[in-house]
Amino acid sequence: MPTITVKDGAQIFYKDWGSGQPIVFSHGWPLTADDWDVQMMFFAERGYRVIAHDRRGHGRSSQTWSGNDMDTYSDDLRELVLALDLRDAIHVGHSTGGGEVIRYLGRHGTDRAAGAAILGAIPPVMLKSPTNPEGTPIEVFDGIRDGTLNNRSQFYREVAAGPFYGFNRPGAKVNQGLIDKWWLQGMMGGIKGHYDCVRVFSETDFTEDLKRIEIPVLVMHGDDDQVVPIAASAPKSAKLLKNSTLKIYPGLPHGLAATHADIVNADLLAFFKEAVGQRARSEAVLEPT
Repeated sequence: MPTITVKDGAQIFYKDWGSGQPIVFSHGWPLTADDWDVQMMFFAERGYRVIAHDRRGHGRSSQTWSGNDMDTYSDDLRELVLALDLRDAIHVGHSTGGGEVIRYLGRHGTDRAAGAAILGAIPPVMLKSPTNPEGTPIEVFDGIRDGTLNNRSQFYREVAAGPFYGFNRPGAKVNQGLIDKWWLQGMMGGIKGHYDCVRVFSETDFTEDLKRIEIPVLVMHGDDDQVVPIAASAPKSAKLLKNSTLKIYPGLPHGLAATHADIVNADLLAFFKEAVGQRARSEAVLEPT
């Protein structure tokens, strides 16, 4: 399996398909690079190079005891970008992966990035507080920690069969294969990394990272997202970003890239061609001859 070894010795697994402008995918909790397979096939067939990695503690990457924090996640992503010598990359992140993308761009800059897209993403901050009254109460995250620690396999089945894909909504068409895929990806990872990541995705504040980013960013969110409620996330992120496009999808769930891949893929492709492509053309004009 292709891996890179990062500064603390952890092994980070990645998939690298196709050729062309690179698109780098960052997955959500507690999943793996495989969660992006539909998107990777779609874009590789359209002339892009697609890369996705398993975050440390997840999937086929090392199950580290320490380093399960957003700064280290973003540092691992930077090492992957440098190891593969990716330039003009488009970064796409879902949920926790959306936070990883924003922290990566805010912490490491945009010297190798042309644009980004975040879907159902956790920024600016999920946790409810006096300054973030729309956020999610700490008791919800305590429940996720309890389920992860004490009954992980069953808890993961319940999350996948319920709020993640909106299968708990009246009239929802339940996809058992998708539930099984979610559970399998989750159980591939390590309990310590998954447990630590609950604090990461609930308490990390991305406000300053969002303010630093100048490249085009597409912010995508379903308004029936039961995992990352929209009131505390997408519209706030879009306002903090300097160059954002906000797309809100009526009735769509947290896992919209899987349940409505046709819509998501088409909108991503249009954004990559228009906003990101326009930026690349503008920079080419400004380059000295």
